[in-house]
Amino acid sequence: MQTKISLEGEWKLQLDEGKQGLLALPFTDVITLPGTTSYARKGPKNEDVLVSALTDEYLFEGQVWYSKEVVIPEELAGKVCFLYLERTRLTTLWLDNQEIGSRNSLNTPHIYELPQLQPGNHTLTIRVDNTGYPTKGGHLTSQDTQTNWNGITGRMELQFYGESRLSGIRLDPDLSARSVRITATLDSRNESILTVSAQSFNSDNTHAVDEREYPVSPGSFSVNYELGQDALLWSEGAPNLYNINLVLKDSDGYIMDRQELVFGLKEFRAEGDKFTINGEKTFLRGKHDGLIFPLTGYAPTDVEEWVRILGISKSYGINHYRFHTCCPPEAAFTAADMLGIYMQPELPFWGTITEETDEGHNQAEQDYLISEGYAILQAFGNHPSFVMMSLGNELWGSKAKIDSFLKDYKAFDNRILYTQGSNNHQWVPEILEHDDFFSGVRFSRDRLFRGSYAMCDAPLGHVQIDLPGTMKDYDDQIVPQDLFNEEGLEAAAGGEIQIQYGTEAKTVKAGDASAEWIPHIPVISHEIGQYATYPNYEEIDKYNGPLKAENFKIFRERLESKGLGHLAAKYFESSGQLAVACYKEELESAFRSRRLAGFQLLDLQDFSGQGTALVGVLDAFMDSKGMISAEDWRTFCNDAVLLARFPKYNYVSGETFDAHVELSCFRSGMPSTFELHWELTSDNGILAAGSTEVDVPAGTNYIDICDLAIKLPVVDRMSTIVLFLSIQGTDIRKSYDLWIYPVKSGNMLEGVHVFDKLSDDALALLEQGENVLLMPKPESLKNAVEGYYCTDFWCYPMFRSISESMNRPVPIGTMGLLIDNNHPALREFPSEEYSTYPWWSIVENSKSLIMDAADRNWNPVVQTIDNFERNHKLSFLVECSVRAGNLLICALDAVKVSDTPEGRQFLSSLAGYMKSDDFKPQYKANVAELLELIQ
Repeated sequence: MQTKISLEGEWKLQLDEGKQGLLALPFTDVITLPGTTSYARKGPKNEDVLVSALTDEYLFEGQVWYSKEVVIPEELAGKVCFLYLERTRLTTLWLDNQEIGSRNSLNTPHIYELPQLQPGNHTLTIRVDNTGYPTKGGHLTSQDTQTNWNGITGRMELQFYGESRLSGIRLDPDLSARSVRITATLDSRNESILTVSAQSFNSDNTHAVDEREYPVSPGSFSVNYELGQDALLWSEGAPNLYNINLVLKDSDGYIMDRQELVFGLKEFRAEGDKFTINGEKTFLRGKHDGLIFPLTGYAPTDVEEWVRILGISKSYGINHYRFHTCCPPEAAFTAADMLGIYMQPELPFWGTITEETDEGHNQAEQDYLISEGYAILQAFGNHPSFVMMSLGNELWGSKAKIDSFLKDYKAFDNRILYTQGSNNHQWVPEILEHDDFFSGVRFSRDRLFRGSYAMCDAPLGHVQIDLPGTMKDYDDQIVPQDLFNEEGLEAAAGGEIQIQYGTEAKTVKAGDASAEWIPHIPVISHEIGQYATYPNYEEIDKYNGPLKAENFKIFRERLESKGLGHLAAKYFESSGQLAVACYKEELESAFRSRRLAGFQLLDLQDFSGQGTALVGVLDAFMDSKGMISAEDWRTFCNDAVLLARFPKYNYVSGETFDAHVELSCFRSGMPSTFELHWELTSDNGILAAGSTEVDVPAGTNYIDICDLAIKLPVVDRMSTIVLFLSIQGTDIRKSYDLWIYPVKSGNMLEGVHVFDKLSDDALALLEQGENVLLMPKPESLKNAVEGYYCTDFWCYPMFRSISESMNRPVPIGTMGLLIDNNHPALREFPSEEYSTYPWWSIVENSKSLIMDAADRNWNPVVQTIDNFERNHKLSFLVECSVRAGNLLICALDAVKVSDTPEGRQFLSSLAGYMKSDDFKPQYKANVAELLELIQ
């Protein structure tokens, strides 16, 4: 039986940046392992400060030597012995100054078989190198995520075995037979008896399986172990697990080896356009993960921490993890087994797969990557949570070569589903013969199936540019109704195209891939969301590990240098509320799409690198940023989501509100009959209410419930109403804010002196003590930023740089509005402090003036929040006194916004304010600074 000697604790340490070797550099320090040199604060302090990512305070790149004396007791001498290092970099091992070998897996344990050890003291020396990797390593080694650490971060032990043992154990579930096929290798000279038993351990209804014996011979063998028809199944809703005990005995009944494995009986398949778990359709509510752990700089290897992390995600409705160019430690799979999370590791590659005849072909790298895939399958394939695998992120190159890799993996291990990669061949994707599912963002230039894109990948998504409503789904993009003509599919486009390539740009051949095609396998939308929020500078103090938020400090200093530091908290809160609204529409669009199989969110948590992408409702520590509760988030991200489809959020007094109510439901055990209750409420109470009884046909996942046609009340002021939906007796609920405006006609600015330039006539009126509204034509302004309702995509510095390198328009880069909602100018246009849908058409037809050169005491009524790189002081609406009069400035196309009820209401509110005694601006401006501002 296996006996272990733990190697955790104190080790001798020597840093060797110049790779001089141990003889030239004797040991001078010690370190506690598991851990990293950075976490232990070893080596010189890093003087470099990163702006685009967190700064590793004790970054060390080079070779590090670790050594430890170990005592082998008499009873273990001569046994088969392995050194097990769970999570490390490139290693080379010496035993008593004799070199044993090297290992280079970045994802799986390094295991060395040692010569037979004599009793007494022995010296283990391990050289760990975090340079010269066989591949770039993706997020496994990136400063953007867990850093390029050096050390050993997981289990470290010597493992001893007797003359007979089991190795390479593989568990293949067979759902239809309610059994498991156990394949292993018997390392022995003699035949043995394998005794198998199983016991469930985490379910309400326990299940024990009878013990059975199987004769086995040396070498590879397989046995089928029947669990019985009452066996418990594993799924996201009921992650039932078994301990399978394997006991190896000799002919005399003496126990030679004993092993216990965790097993889940399940079948995860791709069937048509959906995934199924044990025959039931499921919808993947995925999250991207790049192994970001700011307190350590490396991924945890203990189950408890992964249960905490995955449990937080599950509380936000997540049932799926996609690991970007990395594979997590085994503890993550174990925790996912326990919680019911569908896991998708990915090979550590973000580049081009080439043929042997291609320029720059690197066969050694390709061989390494493929070997890593096999190692991942062998190390973690028994976990029921391991259901999918990707060959890399945004790969280019030979589709034939990529498909051959898929074919080989599927022949090796058919327990999981495979995809060619995540968003491969971005502009010209194609489903390969051996793809089990497809993960991407578009099928062709205009067949988009997510809500937001970078400017360099334009066209932009509907959340970014379309009139807000809840009608959008991607069904026509997945299977276009007008795709076919008499000749069949449209012709393909060839030539060269310029694409985003990693975090840069690249020109590639489009090839002869079909521009239009129909997917026949499940489609997952890749890296959806990416709605940025402004930094929370209070977060800086949380970085008390090896990683420091020097980037946050720089961003704060930039803001303070513009005299805007006092607004940082408001920027954070207001941009966050806009981001939440964008995520709600993004996710609901996915749930409304009946041909979509799932999504992979980027991200539920902040991403600490690539320019600093603060795109989460959780920070990098997986702590809530206070924008939305998990309970409210689950109203639009869960296994059952109520949806109301309506074309707009803004209505005129007395108009009819039309909505179609439906349910996206992948909840196991949902009743066949339920009752929907709906209410339309205002501050004065319930305006309308009703209930609908719904019968659900078996196996139905998309349920059309009812149509609502509600005559809205007549109002004499702008009013907010709320549509509430709920399914009685469940946690399934939803709410939507709507706005009603009084009927207004004619010129909203009648009686107001309106000018589009600071003309002599305007100045003359101001000289006379009159009130003037200055509305410069947005297209005429240069000292201004274009109006854009949606918050910035991912990270302005990164995509500004990419757009510039591709000679494409740079992102607008703003992050919504900060509104002084108590200001009398908005008395007739009641608002939150942040952007809401009444502002959409107004913002989209405007520009915000850059007030960087203006007096710092001159503050806007409505300010546009700029990103942390640029930090412009941006005025959407600002006032001042000039000469003897008063001036209100808003660079808005009043003609265009007058076509909307919200636009008329806004203009009416400005006019009412200017005609009132309240119009008394505090700041006095001179003509020279006004002319400098309005350019």
